[in-house]
Amino acid sequence: MDGAFGVIVAGLSPHPPVIVPEVGGRDALAAQSTANALKTLSSEIAGLHPETIVVIGPHGPVLRDAIACTAERRLTGDLSGFGAPQVSLAFDNDLELAGEIREQARATPSATALVMVGQDERRTYQLSRGLDHGAVVPLCFLKQAGFSGRLVNLTMGFLPHLELYEFGTVVARAAEKRGRRVAVIASGDLSHRLTRDAPAGFHPRGKDFDAGIMASVRASDPSALLHMDEDLVQDAGECGLRPIIMMFGSLDGRKVTSRVLSYEGPFGVGYGVALLLPGERDASREFARAWREDEADQARKLRDAQSPIVALARGSLESWVRDGRRISPGPEHAGLLGQRAGAFVSLKKHGRLRGCIGTTEPTTKNLAEEVIQNAISAGTQDTRFTPVEPDELDSLVCSVDVLSPAEPVSGMNDLDPKVYGVIVEKPSRRGALRGLLLPDLEGIDTVEKQVQIAKQKAGIRPADQDVKLYRFTVTRYH
Repeated sequence: MDGAFGVIVAGLSPHPPVIVPEVGGRDALAAQSTANALKTLSSEIAGLHPETIVVIGPHGPVLRDAIACTAERRLTGDLSGFGAPQVSLAFDNDLELAGEIREQARATPSATALVMVGQDERRTYQLSRGLDHGAVVPLCFLKQAGFSGRLVNLTMGFLPHLELYEFGTVVARAAEKRGRRVAVIASGDLSHRLTRDAPAGFHPRGKDFDAGIMASVRASDPSALLHMDEDLVQDAGECGLRPIIMMFGSLDGRKVTSRVLSYEGPFGVGYGVALLLPGERDASREFARAWREDEADQARKLRDAQSPIVALARGSLESWVRDGRRISPGPEHAGLLGQRAGAFVSLKKHGRLRGCIGTTEPTTKNLAEEVIQNAISAGTQDTRFTPVEPDELDSLVCSVDVLSPAEPVSGMNDLDPKVYGVIVEKPSRRGALRGLLLPDLEGIDTVEKQVQIAKQKAGIRPADQDVKLYRFTVTRYH
């Protein structure tokens, strides 16, 4: 093992400051198993003599469409925010490895970008300086175990699971390219909703989430994590899933021996500690490649079965993104030329929304032109997302919703989020505030939630009752 380079070891570490004696005092005893396991984990990692530790956490500058990396030459942090300023540490930043990670990400078409966050970015976006507790807590144990090498501090992004996993593969390639002996630490607590007195409240599915995480870690198999149900993740109130997925990505294509050192749920929060040791290459564990191939196969099947209106939307976006050319309807779209209606085009990637733009009423001469216009806008003008790139097109799943004319309703009793879309409208001095939500959306299962989100989209306060409600139906095409 001493002659190896690249990612030589990985670990799962929770980060509750209470387990640091200077912070927790007697309360630390409630999580003694976690503290003891972290001592074991840190000792095992330090004994492998990594040159650099890559810490992946959830509490630094979290970006929507990129991974963040701390860019200062000297990385410092303490627990002064938890009443223990004397618990402090400092490491040299391995900027060479961080730069290689960024270059490997740029060279990989499907990889997420790495954004370097330095002093200028911290001032511009009013970000706190220093390492946050998600990095400081595990590093305290590693320092006590004798680690004195360099550090790369990464923060997860709110990205699809596969993209997070693939970024982990980028970290591994960068470590190999630089001939660096690297340890990867996923810093993250599990469910924050295990008990009635938990900090985020109780949810019965919290324990199911933790069981799933620890089963995947114990089996060294990230497959279930990559496909984990989003409702379960939300119900759990967690912070560790994404760092764990990224850590697993750094082990992609390798045999892995995993040892769970502890799991407990004091304070209503799940803490898991595990050591993962990569071995020889194993093509059967190239999960990113397998998922990409399966995704491409599913996309081909969807394209083969797609309706003409969806084919028109997809073709419009593809032509615009690849060539900057706006297509015209063909003979197969003759049925759309005699219709006028509002329409929404939705794009999903890896099961998550990638863009959605539409019109509640017709704005063009026919439905075909409405779809062409809104498909291009969904991929290039949805301000929640960056414009779709050419290499993403094959991964996109497209759907089209054609709207019926909206009709006013007298109240919430006339709505049903599974059947009707809703429009919430309120007069204002600058014109009417208007928010729309389509029907039958994942996670929207009550009228109250549907109206609340529509208000939010319109910029209407949740408590405002002086609003007009409209409902409409949609014909959804895949």
